[in-house]
Amino acid sequence: MTLLDKVKRRFARPPEPVRVAVLASTDPDERVLAWGTLTGEGGWLVATSRGLSVVPPVVTSVEDSAVLRWHEVAEARWSATSDGGGSFTVTALVEVEPGVQARQPQRRYVLADAGDLPATVRRRVDQTVVASQRSPLPGGGGVLLVARRIPGQAVREWTVVFDDDERRSDPVAREAARKKLAELVAADQPD
Repeated sequence: MTLLDKVKRRFARPPEPVRVAVLASTDPDERVLAWGTLTGEGGWLVATSRGLSVVPPVVTSVEDSAVLRWHEVAEARWSATSDGGGSFTVTALVEVEPGVQARQPQRRYVLADAGDLPATVRRRVDQTVVASQRSPLPGGGGVLLVARRIPGQAVREWTVVFDDDERRSDPVAREAARKKLAELVAADQPD
């Protein structure tokens, strides 16, 4: 991609289906931040003020472009190619019980043209994380304890993600994670 192409892309309007999908959003303040063109069946991977979504070439309803909110992204790894494209590997989080999240299977998105999407996704995901700490568990493995900013909530939210989902049912591991989380929450000094 030439410098001129990058400048044109920076000031380009989002494709029409992307604009339609965001206009149909339940959040009237949602706006498009960046987008990349998907290979294969087409469409776009879109970063908005709410989160990350896949917009198909034809949008017929709001369900066509469900949004993975930024605080629900465990990881988004970008691997660039020399032609301006690359792939994102995204791991989503889902709450499995109050205060406990589990990683979902990774999803890979191959982009023919990434534009500003990698930097935007990185910045938005990083902005949700206030603090994180890994803690070992008795018997092996560990947990990731994370404080995140949640849009619409005045206080940050601490959650636990077990490295191995099987350990969530182990009472010893659960108690160790609970104690560590309680220590971090008690020591938490909101900024």
